[in-house]
Amino acid sequence: MRKEAICLKVPKTQGEKAIVLSNKLSILDKELEIQRNKDFIYIPLNRKPTEKEAESIKETLPKHEISVKNFTGKKKKKATLEEILEDTLPPHLLASLPKSMDIVGKIAIIEIPPELEKYKKNIGKAILEVNKNVQTVLAKASAVSGTYRLRKLTLIAGEPKTETLHKEYGCKYYVDLAKVYFSPRLSYEHSRVASQVEERETIIDMFTGVGPFAILIAKTRKNVKVYAIDINPHAIEFLERNVRLNRVENKVLPILGDAKKVVEEQLHSVAERVIMNLPEKALEYVGAACKALKPTGGIIHFYSFINAAQPIEKVKRNFIDEVARSNRKVEKILFSKLVRATAPYEGQVVLDAKIR
Repeated sequence: MRKEAICLKVPKTQGEKAIVLSNKLSILDKELEIQRNKDFIYIPLNRKPTEKEAESIKETLPKHEISVKNFTGKKKKKATLEEILEDTLPPHLLASLPKSMDIVGKIAIIEIPPELEKYKKNIGKAILEVNKNVQTVLAKASAVSGTYRLRKLTLIAGEPKTETLHKEYGCKYYVDLAKVYFSPRLSYEHSRVASQVEERETIIDMFTGVGPFAILIAKTRKNVKVYAIDINPHAIEFLERNVRLNRVENKVLPILGDAKKVVEEQLHSVAERVIMNLPEKALEYVGAACKALKPTGGIIHFYSFINAAQPIEKVKRNFIDEVARSNRKVEKILFSKLVRATAPYEGQVVLDAKIR
């Protein structure tokens, strides 16, 4: 939107002083964008200055001009969910509105508290209004469970779809949230692990999903080989599609199967680095990860859940003990951190461990 308005024109060297004065005199039009060029700044005014105000301007800004110019309107701040829903929800329920959501491509995934269940479609429509890039809103209808780590999702607004194209750190991933596991909250972890990989490494991604670890590594390194394993055939189908999409065919090698069996039969003693992003069961696969490492050792990125009964120190002890059962040794825990909260007093953690 463009609008013609009275303006105060001053040399750029006096711009800050002019803005402060206009604001002080309450004549600055805050709904229009201030304009600049090489030499001058143009400050939109909401009215013509009074004689007294004109005197004050002349005294402070001797090289000014009052003229008329076309200005661009400022973009209005997006309304919040609370603002959109304040006339729909009872006031006492506004505080229960979810404070966060996951956005995968053009799909938003949200958890609706029980007390807001009857308003979920209103909430879904409000999310579409606030997030212009979102086309579909899905509500979580179950916890993540099963061999393929899936959850039930219910459509509450927008297009009826579960497949989307997600972009992350310059990579693109086709994802179907009804068929494969994917968490945008692990975006930083994908980047952090990829940044540690050196040229000529061989990496095994034991639970690859649609490939966010494997593909980012391959995109950011010229000479690596990533064996990307998953037991979910849908995940491997999407991985193969994403490998082609990101043009890393010669670096990422998708393998369908259980990681233990694949390592035992195909990938014994080949890797310098193993990624174990299966927090529910990763401890059961530590032996396979140790077998996958070269005899000289390497790095394991181990993910697990913590809670009050199992703090991070206990996760470390269990991991170290499991490595020892494989006739290996944890030389050093290089890094440990809470990756994301999953519930009050619960979360997912990562251990980077040097193994010999």
